[in-house]
Amino acid sequence: MNAHLLMIEDDTRLAQMVSEYLGQSAMQVTHCADGASGLAHLQGHEGAALPDLVILDLMLPDMDGLDVCRRIRTLSGAAAQVPVLMLTAKGDPMDRIIGLELGADDYLPKPFEPRELLARIRAILRRRESGPAPSAQQLRFGSLEIDRDARSVTVAGAPCELTSYQFDLLVALAERAGRVLTRDQIMEAVRGRELEAFDRSIDVHMGRIRAAIEQDAKNPRRILTVRGVGYVFAKQQD
Repeated sequence: MNAHLLMIEDDTRLAQMVSEYLGQSAMQVTHCADGASGLAHLQGHEGAALPDLVILDLMLPDMDGLDVCRRIRTLSGAAAQVPVLMLTAKGDPMDRIIGLELGADDYLPKPFEPRELLARIRAILRRRESGPAPSAQQLRFGSLEIDRDARSVTVAGAPCELTSYQFDLLVALAERAGRVLTRDQIMEAVRGRELEAFDRSIDVHMGRIRAAIEQDAKNPRRILTVRGVGYVFAKQQD
């Protein structure tokens, strides 16, 4: 898998190690030692010259990595859509949650195994390649509408209250309507990693999604449980 990566990391030795390791897998790494130069690199490249993924350290000398992630998502054009893998040495799960809420695609705590970093990068790039076309930002199933850009869900025009994680779960199911997915497949589609201690059970999340989008959550018509397997998003149109 040939890929061009941008690594925003102030630890030069770590960046060199990562560059050499990923280079063995045909991945080219451009290194920026602070947030400002990383953002300038993204703003200075367009189209095919954009990196395929950004590896972003949370602790940078000039600005918080969370702020860098936020700014990336507000850039113009394709630069705002570049996937972000966040590196964090902090143990507080809230920092990780905030990063994901701001638009990071995944995170990896330091210290990490290079093989795990490579696996996560590959998972993100696979999802990006197999994902929906950028123009198909809205999913419609009868009265249910899902807007990826606005990250909003409505039923018959009425807004549904979902957390960011629940929204991602719903999109993962809706994009694969008619396919039965195991819990592991759903979690892989959403984060590319297993749920961590701060996440609630996926079944609890599904119950809350049903409460938001179904007319009768106890007798759902959209998100169906396949006993012993997982869940399926039904294709019927109301």
